[in-house]
Amino acid sequence: MKIEKLYVLACTALIALLALPVAAAAEHDDGGGGLGWLFFGFVILLALTVVVLFAVIRQVNAYEIGVRLRLGKYHDMLNPGWNFVIPFLDQVTMVDLRTQVLDVPRQEVITKDNAPTMVDAVIYFRVADGKRAILEVTSYRQAIITMAQTTLRAVIGDMELDHVLANRDKINLGLRDRLDIETDKWGVKVENVEIREVDPSPNVKQAMEDQTAAERNRRASILRADGDKRSAILNAEGDKQSRILEAEGLRQAQILEAQGQRTAHILQQQGEAQGLRIISMGAAALDSKALTVLSLDTLKRLGEGAATKLVFPFELTKLMEGAAEYVGAARATPDKEISQVADVEKALGSADDILGPIPTAEEMAKEMQEIKAEVTAAAMLTTASTEAPKELKKQPEE
Repeated sequence: MKIEKLYVLACTALIALLALPVAAAAEHDDGGGGLGWLFFGFVILLALTVVVLFAVIRQVNAYEIGVRLRLGKYHDMLNPGWNFVIPFLDQVTMVDLRTQVLDVPRQEVITKDNAPTMVDAVIYFRVADGKRAILEVTSYRQAIITMAQTTLRAVIGDMELDHVLANRDKINLGLRDRLDIETDKWGVKVENVEIREVDPSPNVKQAMEDQTAAERNRRASILRADGDKRSAILNAEGDKQSRILEAEGLRQAQILEAQGQRTAHILQQQGEAQGLRIISMGAAALDSKALTVLSLDTLKRLGEGAATKLVFPFELTKLMEGAAEYVGAARATPDKEISQVADVEKALGSADDILGPIPTAEEMAKEMQEIKAEVTAAAMLTTASTEAPKELKKQPEE
């Protein structure tokens, strides 16, 4: 605004100077009638009017507010727009109400653990009360910067370096709250504070790097040891599972082999028993004459052999006697009636009573299914009992 006023004054003075030769020429043409000087006076009056208007009217922008002092005392506030002031009596100071940014200079701060650290910050603020911002402090911007430096040293001085590096958000909130309370008496509202940089000294940086490297080496060693442990456990568990499965397979094979031999033996015995039953049932119907004929036929086959010595398992005279009776030479008693199967069973009992109950094919198949079911259940139980330990399934948390 001051620049604009100076520009208007300069333009007015230039116009007055240009009007002076014109007035002199008009006076010469008029023959000394005074018309030229009258024109010059009019130009000067017009310039003075313009200067007075610019001195009386004061423009306030929408983002500003004016503080008017009259004769050194507070008079009132000038709102946005054109405002009339009394020249040489009123002094108007403009205050910007927009959010402003202040850069806090970089400074060295000693933390609680005696670590020298360079810290700088940025402050965002706005003027909430223009009257107090002008009347209560000489320069509210410089006052805010000084207050921020002091508060920053106080806040970080109560904290350790690790906490400062890890909790910038909390530090920003703490700085904002404290600065807002301290600057409220100046009519200033602190909106935000941001720590831009925390730079420890070179010695502290080197110590932190060494600490970080040691921590990383420690974690790497722990991870390697844990990996070796898991690998050994898994290998041992694999060997265990392999041996268990091999033993279980061998056991099942032996069970199935034994069961097969048992089944084969039972079937063989069943066949022999059935053969004996058939023979016994057929032989039960033969009389002494048929037996004599079979005995003579057997002696004939024995005689046809190449052996020079024959051993008869029964008395030959009885055989001859039976043969004579068969041909009808002599017999003291009549032949007995041919025995029936029913008579033999009545005398000796049935074949089931003599040989015992023989299982059928259906009973044998059913028993085989039951044995297979028992073997499968035993295998599933063994597999469930040899599962991997729970600590292997669950990854340990670092």
